[in-house]
Amino acid sequence: MSDVSTYCFGLILTLGLSLGMTVTAAPLDEALKPLPPVPQLDPAKVELGRKLFNEPRLSVNNTLSCASCHHLESGGADNKPFSIGFDGKPVEINTPSMFNASLNFKQFWNGRVDTLEAQVEQVVISPVEMGSDWKTVVQNLSALPVYQAAFKQAYPDGVTAANVQNALATYERTLLTPNSRFDQYLLGNTEILTIQEKYGYQRFKDYGCIACHQGINIGGNMFQKFGVMGDYFKARGNPVESDLGRYLLTKDEEDLHVFKVPSLRNVAVTAPYFHDASAKTLEEAVDVMFKFQLGRNPSQEDKDLIIQFLKTLTGEWSGKPL
Repeated sequence: MSDVSTYCFGLILTLGLSLGMTVTAAPLDEALKPLPPVPQLDPAKVELGRKLFNEPRLSVNNTLSCASCHHLESGGADNKPFSIGFDGKPVEINTPSMFNASLNFKQFWNGRVDTLEAQVEQVVISPVEMGSDWKTVVQNLSALPVYQAAFKQAYPDGVTAANVQNALATYERTLLTPNSRFDQYLLGNTEILTIQEKYGYQRFKDYGCIACHQGINIGGNMFQKFGVMGDYFKARGNPVESDLGRYLLTKDEEDLHVFKVPSLRNVAVTAPYFHDASAKTLEEAVDVMFKFQLGRNPSQEDKDLIIQFLKTLTGEWSGKPL
């Protein structure tokens, strides 16, 4: 913005306030974008999806619901290194947050499906997660009058596997966390961030973090190798199958250790970090990213500033801060 433009905008703002008008600051033109509003979807499908999200009958032994691993009151994951499956054993990969998942271009760490419906379909039949099958799920839900009525209201053909998946996905599309302080900043309220947080955002851009963590979800829209500038897995040791990333799907050497770049929204409340949950704190995660993704050795001050910026990405759910 030029000096003349700045002066004119300031004059308009002053005049507007003196006249009792509501003046909205112009949104910033940044590579990162604020979250869109929560979509207005079919209320019957959303409410049915909410019930199903908390329904343990989706699992083979009626012990596990989506909400068992995705705690919406505390970041959308469960803060465990590895969530516990229906059989009481830990799964093989860290559970990502369900919040803002609808904005990701693929689902799961290895990006093996494109839609939330397909993600639901796979989790229910996973032998280490819910361990069920769709015929059993449909039979169990169809036997309950409360679900007979709810499905009839939302779907003409009643309880089907496709309708269960769609209802859950519809609810999950409402799980956005708007109104983070950074979103408010992007929308023009530039005074809401401290000078240190603004410096942190600038460092985030200057060091190249924004090359992968970009767009509306500040990530979630591309694949990247874990260990671009060094062998992370050799340094960590104890390799396991889940470390192979997209290679498990494609068998292409170029996909070895390649994962979906995670969203950084709400990152301050979703520890531990990475597919292997190896970073227990945000500070550890930032250190790993600098060493193995950027190949840089920043000052402690710069790392601290970036962490202060990352903490501004925490949004709200149901009108309350996460």
